[in-house]
Amino acid sequence: MATLVTAQGGEPVSIVHVTAEYFPYARTGGLAEAVAGLANFQHAAGLDVAAILPLYRSVRDEDPDLEPVGQPFVVTIGTRHEEARIFRVAGPVTGPRVFFLEHLEYFNRHGIYGETGADYPDNHRRYAFFALAALTALPRLVPGPILLHAHDWHTALAPVYLRTVMGQQRYARSATTVVSVHNPGYQGHFGPEVMPDIGLPWELYNWQQLEWYGKVNFLKGGLAFADSVTTVSPTQARELRTAGGGFGLHDLFVALGDRLVGVLNGIDQRIWNPATDTLITAQYSAEKLEGKRRCKAALQRSFGLPQRRRVPLFGMTGRLVTQKGLDLILGAGELLGSDAQFVFLGSGDPRYERALVELATSAPNRIGVQLDFTDRQEHRLMAGADIFLMPSLYEPCGLTQMRAQRYGAPPIVRRVGGLADTVEDGATGFAFDGYTAEAFQKAGFRALRGYADSPRWQATVRRGMARDFSWERSVDQYLEVYRRAIAHAAAG
Repeated sequence: MATLVTAQGGEPVSIVHVTAEYFPYARTGGLAEAVAGLANFQHAAGLDVAAILPLYRSVRDEDPDLEPVGQPFVVTIGTRHEEARIFRVAGPVTGPRVFFLEHLEYFNRHGIYGETGADYPDNHRRYAFFALAALTALPRLVPGPILLHAHDWHTALAPVYLRTVMGQQRYARSATTVVSVHNPGYQGHFGPEVMPDIGLPWELYNWQQLEWYGKVNFLKGGLAFADSVTTVSPTQARELRTAGGGFGLHDLFVALGDRLVGVLNGIDQRIWNPATDTLITAQYSAEKLEGKRRCKAALQRSFGLPQRRRVPLFGMTGRLVTQKGLDLILGAGELLGSDAQFVFLGSGDPRYERALVELATSAPNRIGVQLDFTDRQEHRLMAGADIFLMPSLYEPCGLTQMRAQRYGAPPIVRRVGGLADTVEDGATGFAFDGYTAEAFQKAGFRALRGYADSPRWQATVRRGMARDFSWERSVDQYLEVYRRAIAHAAAG
């Protein structure tokens, strides 16, 4: 059983994940599943774990059986005094404790980060308030020493508040902080005029802490004040230290030295297992692949495509944004025009949505698009696809390429971030380097040639399905990160 204790006195330490998303309650991408997966497997390892996230309208709509924890409380942020309240899911707790922070003005909205493709203009207020309010509530929710694990820019101000405006409180002085960078392409940039809104002193607006090219950078602040920093793959940790891969923060990542660690995310293989998956048309395994053929036929039907058993079926699911390599896919005209089928599931940038819909309209027997994402359809796409597409511009970790391998759909990936760490070119998938449509298309045709060689293809599929992407190894690595962070905090 895993243990985590303070540097002095050996008191047990509780892990508290402060996050904008947490599966299954609030999700826009991989962040929710990564945080929940880590928390659940930490709990299974015997650690004391809690998580806190905003009480979004979608949480109320999906899980109305919530009960309040204590009374409403007031949070002072700058010159404002705002009321908040904590809720939890009613009933017995079988995993990590999950708390929801209510603020009706900030979080009782249709979207999580924005609506109609645009961010909410007060996101700086929303997530600064959330970070400070969560810290204000924690002494009553999780008494005793805590290790506060903040995720991405939305909660990166939590270590800043702990070490500045809350620094004289005993609870804050005993806390250890870790910031995880899941997607460095999103950092929380706002104009300097937000400083009074977020309740931090102007002296923190400097190049070493919050200032970044004339803006306030939430993520940079968290990195500057955290005891340890993680990102979600070893390759991503190396890339962040380079001018080309550091997203404008490479000097800070270099300065972190060994306090920056890349820990590969895992997937919950109890959920993502085609042999037991109840969401797919037919279950199957590496030893018995007959069910995958039925899943392919069902996927073709659901996308309105002819059921052609021998034609390779490419699949892609996720956010339709530049990061995911949509420009490469749309530029690969020869591959898209080949004797193959393509299905796309997800939504995002309207430009890409329109372009894919136009493609499907022009080739209705070969290309299908569904913009309404559901978990069930994602499982069915993984199970039915022969080949998975993930030619990302950058990919800190990525989860879908792991799921695709487990479901027998060798992925085509660009050799960056976690894709480089999880896909073995020629053995479990197909990798390429340059961010060009030509490089992607060459990898696509390599996959088609592989598919045509049935014995070799079956071996590729089975190797991918045998890969172990479970969370257990990652939990052990995070435990070591936490211990080093506790030692760093104790050393001052």
